[in-house]
Amino acid sequence: MTVFAGGRVVTDQGLVESGWVEVEGELIVDRGIGEPHKPVDFDLHGRALIPGFVDQHCHGGGGNTFITTDAAEAFRAAELHLRHGTTSIMASLVTGTREALTEQIRTLTPLVDQDVLLGIHLEGPWLSTLHCGAHDSALLRAPDGAEVGELLAVGGGRIKMVTIAPELPGSIQAIHQILRAGAVVAIGHTDANYEQAKLAIEAGATVATHLSNAMRPLHHRDPGAIGALMEDPRVTVELIADGVHVHPAVLRLVHNEAGTARVALITDAMGAAGAPDGRYLLGQLEVDVVDGTARLVEGGAIAGSTLTLDWAMRYVVLEGGVSLDQVVQMLSTNPARMMGLDDRGVIAPGKRADLLVLGPRLEVESVMRRGDWVHGPGI
Repeated sequence: MTVFAGGRVVTDQGLVESGWVEVEGELIVDRGIGEPHKPVDFDLHGRALIPGFVDQHCHGGGGNTFITTDAAEAFRAAELHLRHGTTSIMASLVTGTREALTEQIRTLTPLVDQDVLLGIHLEGPWLSTLHCGAHDSALLRAPDGAEVGELLAVGGGRIKMVTIAPELPGSIQAIHQILRAGAVVAIGHTDANYEQAKLAIEAGATVATHLSNAMRPLHHRDPGAIGALMEDPRVTVELIADGVHVHPAVLRLVHNEAGTARVALITDAMGAAGAPDGRYLLGQLEVDVVDGTARLVEGGAIAGSTLTLDWAMRYVVLEGGVSLDQVVQMLSTNPARMMGLDDRGVIAPGKRADLLVLGPRLEVESVMRRGDWVHGPGI
């Protein structure tokens, strides 16, 4: 049993200035305000306790990638983000051949079963060539029912999200197919107009993959997918809050318009997250990382980020002017809810004891996952 007390706590009821939390085994069993009813094991004085981050869109980190046939490499990528506070992480793949994707999915499925990974996200290959970003445009294609079914079957329920461009032929049928397999459908890398995006949302798409990035731009006479995704309350919008992908003013605009409850902060990190500048691969494409910004060697398109969610938290608080409890909602509560994970994402009795101790400058000092210390002085 561990009892935290004496500092700020972000619970399911909001930010508490002097709160306490009791953990027993893998679960949070109680929480309250003021003095706890049991001896304190962890004094939070000058610190904050928040739920662990949930990253629904990540390609790698620490010099390692999830786009691999080496399970040990994928494990190391997850470990890098765990040390930065991400206690639940989705492994995002990029566009590839059917054969390559099949092998990558097979490599990652045991890590999903072992709870190293939250699940697998297929970001591609059913995306627009006009907004391919860091995807190999030669391999992009319209969704084919047989291929969609085959890849979902290989995943065996571990594929939890699929990004698709709804203007492609066969996309609405594919959305229904993906939903029947129990995965979430996201709209991204798309040139869809407003009407096409609305059709996809009505068909069941509920996520905007890194809103504004790799999408037809918003125009006052042509709102496109951005307009449709922003206005629909059923849609969770991803944002990459690294100061590169989205201007702080746009971050504030989306937050103000969509509301705290509809924003999920993601990393979209590639292998260079938590690693030095240099040359990396994103799938089969070469990427140069200079001053922490990743761009394709060929063409210069932004190629994911070098972000960790603790950095995003500090950026959104300082540059976005968003309160800590609202940022926690966007980093933990919202992505957990969107993925149907009702066992985590908030500090409340009965939830998983995925907890972060933050220092005075919002730096991650200690990480607890399922009631066990995995990083920091608590170990």
